[in-house]
Amino acid sequence: MQKIVVAFTLNGKPVRIETAPGKRVLDLLREDFGCLSVKDGCGEGECGACTILLNGEPVTSCQMLAGQIDGDDVVTLEGVCEDGRPSRLQECFLAAGAVQCGYCIPGMVLTAKALLAKSPHPAPEEIRRALSGNLCRCTGYAKIFKAVRMAAGEEGGGAP
Repeated sequence: MQKIVVAFTLNGKPVRIETAPGKRVLDLLREDFGCLSVKDGCGEGECGACTILLNGEPVTSCQMLAGQIDGDDVVTLEGVCEDGRPSRLQECFLAAGAVQCGYCIPGMVLTAKALLAKSPHPAPEEIRRALSGNLCRCTGYAKIFKAVRMAAGEEGGGAP
């Protein structure tokens, strides 16, 4: 079986792996690197559960092949912590009660992280538009929306 070598940065650390050319990034991250926050929700790029940050942009990893990330910077939820502790954004999700079943949360957090990096004080419509590619079946989005506003300093709620 033919193999390719893929080298990229994963959560701030350079990695290199030999893998099948047809392996999805989602499977590579979960199976070979133990990044279990990357979920297989639909396999069609529609739900956002497999969202990663690729060079700072949220993308669905279920629709990408391993070779497509060669030389790139990949961040999963495992790479969002700061000094081994939850980031401010993650603390805001907790404080807002935005975490219920947790299945969609990694993709939501990563999408919100990318949004806040580009627009530290996003307008409500910017938040809605940014999160529109991430489906949540539990929260109704109100608490997730509140968490992003809290992280942007736009709404109180006790987050650090």
